[in-house]
Amino acid sequence: MSPLPTLYRGAEGMWMWVVHRTTGVAIFFFLLVHILDTALVRVSPEAYNDVIGHYKTPLYTFIEAGLVAAITLHALNGLRVIAVDRWTWALRHQKMLVWGVWIGFAIVMAGFLPRHLMHAFGGA
Repeated sequence: MSPLPTLYRGAEGMWMWVVHRTTGVAIFFFLLVHILDTALVRVSPEAYNDVIGHYKTPLYTFIEAGLVAAITLHALNGLRVIAVDRWTWALRHQKMLVWGVWIGFAIVMAGFLPRHLMHAFGGA
C-alpha cells in the first residue's frame, strides 16, 4: 500500500502530457529565436546575414529536423488530446491513441528526414 495517494501512475496519458508540454516549450523557444533573428534585419542587415549564414551549417540541419519532430509530435498529440476531451471512447482507448500518435509521427519523420538530410548534405 502506497503511503501517499497520487494521480500520477506513469500511464500513457501522463507520459504524453509530459511530451506535449516539452514539445510546446521547445516550439515556443524556437518562435522566440525566430522573431528575434527576423527583427535583427531592421537593426543591422549585416548581422542578420551573419546569423542566417549560421543556419546553413550541418548542426542547424539537425536542429531543423528536431523542430519538425517537435511540431509533428505536438500536433498529433494535440489531436489525441482533443479526442480524449471530446469523446468518452477515446479516454477508454488511451493506449491505442498513443500508439497512433507514435506511428503517425514515425511515418511523417520517415518521409521527411531522408529528403531533408539529402538536401542539407548535398545528396539531392
